[in-house]
Formats: sequence, structure tokens, C-alpha cells
Amino acid sequence: MSTVHSFPGGIHPHEGRGGKAVTAGLPIVEAPQPSRVAIPLQQHIGAPCKPLVAKGDTVKVGQMIGEPVGAMSAAVHASVSGRVVDCQPCILANGTQQMCVIIDNDFRDEWVPLKRVENPESMTVAELSDMARSMGIVGLGGATFPTAVKVNVPAEKKVDTLVLNGAECEPYLSADHRLMLEQAEKIISGARIVQKALGIERVYIGIEDNKLDAVETMKKASQQYGDFQVVALKTKYPQGGEKQLVYALTGRKVRMGGLPLDVGVIVTNVATCHAICRAAYEGRPIVDRVVTVGGCVKKPANYLVRIGAPVEWLIDMSEGLEDDTKMLIYGGPMMGMAISREDIPITKGCSGILALDNSGTLDEEQPCIRCGRCINACPMQLAPTEIDRYVRKDMFDAAEKINAMNCIECGACTWSCPARRNLTQSCRVAKRIITQRRKEAAAKKGAN
Repeated sequence: MSTVHSFPGGIHPHEGRGGKAVTAGLPIVEAPQPSRVAIPLQQHIGAPCKPLVAKGDTVKVGQMIGEPVGAMSAAVHASVSGRVVDCQPCILANGTQQMCVIIDNDFRDEWVPLKRVENPESMTVAELSDMARSMGIVGLGGATFPTAVKVNVPAEKKVDTLVLNGAECEPYLSADHRLMLEQAEKIISGARIVQKALGIERVYIGIEDNKLDAVETMKKASQQYGDFQVVALKTKYPQGGEKQLVYALTGRKVRMGGLPLDVGVIVTNVATCHAICRAAYEGRPIVDRVVTVGGCVKKPANYLVRIGAPVEWLIDMSEGLEDDTKMLIYGGPMMGMAISREDIPITKGCSGILALDNSGTLDEEQPCIRCGRCINACPMQLAPTEIDRYVRKDMFDAAEKINAMNCIECGACTWSCPARRNLTQSCRVAKRIITQRRKEAAAKKGAN
């Protein structure tokens, strides 16, 4: 029996109108297909895919339209059948422009022939990794780390524990919750494939205790496997963070700058396990995902959405925004991104589209009052107020020395700050600048 541990820091954000209580009871509904999709060729951490189609080409659903490039990559597939309008840059939620394949839907929904794996539970690590890469499987909890890389464990590393992340600790979101209630058997099958391929001894499934129906459903689905254990975790944000989840379930501490792999653990989202199952048993690549549309929308819902569908399409499916909507969030309210336009496409890493009223907007920043609440809230035990001070003074070396790179960008510091300081944003800036400087230093060293 796993002993549940409590990680340091953390918060419990209160949800406004249209929180989890509204969408948690709504079954997943397949959204109608849009007339046009824009499918980014980079929906993962790593190098963008190489386009395999050109303007005027005809494509079918499930056809690979983006070929993985380099070790850190995952394929991209057509989510609708139809004609390629163009391959051109489009603006994504993070404000960057990425090359997208734009397809006009012919609404025939014609699929390429799907090839399932003969015996999924007998797959080798190499076979599992190749399948994940070619089927475009990435971390569907939002990180979009290529699953092919995650399961390809180095020979010197020993992994004895697989952790399934069903915490879904972000307010408002219920996509994973509904998936566990409706597709529990497939989630367990996907986890079983990973477990057998890597020779893992035990599997923990962590779910926050505000989703006890999912706890019971997952227990029932996994009861035939004695090495699977479903654990109800305290509802505490960010319980779904990798390091926090590993500690909560195993008591093992991942060192600063380290990975769960360093302590013998692999973490994967429940939606990712579902995708692994569908890829192996059905030969189906990722062409859709579950997205919660909530907050100040007239008809909250959990939709199964084709990748590349525009945000405005989902809002229209939910009968539009309430009049007092002040902000649109792509993702969850804590780690998601505010967006100012609705033509942004849904990607593999998007689990929610939220409309928020005044309760979700930040007040004007005030001077830091040195209260220490951000330090108490930080699950990584950092000093966000100090990082913020260094960033505002362009002292990035100093920010790096106090471990700014270990920030997980959970937003707990900003949420807890009575002065409404943009602490998380400062940490993001610090990480971006420090990473850029490291790359420039490495390039300069290589040139000498």
C-alpha cells in the first residue's frame, strides 16, 4: 500500500463561475468537424516536423503530414480529409508563428488504412518508441514531451515504477476526469503496454480526492492487475506536477534540475496512456483530443476535438461567450495562456479553453511587501520574489544562481501574491534568457 506524502508549498485556488463542478458531470461529446483546420508542424518539445504535403494535395484522416526530424520529435497527422490549401506560418497560443498545414475539409472523413500492433503487450522498448514517434504521441497533460523519448530509457537507468498522472489539479478542467470515467479500460491497457515493454514492477495511478468517482472507476478497471494501485491524493495545486506527484506517491525526491527517471520513475498522463492504447490496438495516430470548454460560456462542455480546429469553432459549439467575459485562456487558468484572438488552432497540448470574468483578471501591480507568501506557496521551494527582483534589473546570472531554471511555472506564486506581482512571468523570462545565453555560450565554444 502506497503511503501518500505531501509536497511542500502548494495552494488550493478557488474556482469562479463554471468550475470543475459544472463540467465534471458532462460526458465527452464529439465536436462537429470544422470546415478548415490549421495543423502546426510543431506540437511537441523539440524540432518541428518536415512537411510531407504541399498546396493542392489531397489527404486522408490519419495520414502523416509532418515527418519527425531529429531525436526529439513526433509525427503530425491530418485530422480531417480534404485538400491542402497551403503550408504557411500561423500564430499559436504562445504568440509565436509556427508552420501549419491548412486543410479544407471535404467532410468525407476518409481514413488511411490503420495497422494495429499484433501483440501490444509483447512490444520491445524500441518498438514502443518507434510506434509513439510515428503515431505522434506526446505528453497530453500539456508538456507535449515526445513519448518516444520518454520510454527509451538509457541502459544505465533502472526504472521500477510507472506513475499515471490523473490528478488534473488545474481549476476548471475536467478533460482527464471524464476520460478516466469513460475510457478507463483503454487507459489501463496503455499503461500495461508501457509497463510490459520496460519491465516495470509497479504502477501507481494518482488522482486528486475531488474526483472519487474516477478513483473508483480506475480501481475497477485495474483490479485484475495486482501491481497496479490507484491512490486518492489530497486536492492541492500543483499535485499534477511531475516532481510533486512522484513524491506524493513514492516519497522519492527528484533533485533540483533532475528528472523522475533519476529516482527510477516514469510519469505519463492518463490521456497519453489512452493514446498509446489506441495506437497499438487500433493503429490510430493522434488526430483529436478531449478539451474542456468552460467558465463564462453559455454551454460548458467536454469536447472530443479534431487537432487544428480553431478556438472560435469550439466557442461557437458552446453557444458563445457570456457578456461579462473579460479574458480567454488557452489551457488552465494557472498555467495556460491568455489569448487575444480566436483563430488559434487546438493542438495536442491543449486541454481547455476557458472564458473568465473579472474574477480571473489581475489587478495592477503594487510594490512587493516582503510577506513571503510566494515562498511559502512555491512547490519547488524557490524565492520567486527574489527572482522577480533580479529579472527586473536584468541580473540573470544572479537569478540563475538562486535556481530560477527549476521553476515549473505553476503560477502558485502569482496567485498567492497580495501585491499582484507578475512573479511567474518573471520566472519565465529568466528561464528563456538563461537558456538563450547557454546556447550562445555553447555555440561560441564550439566555434573556437
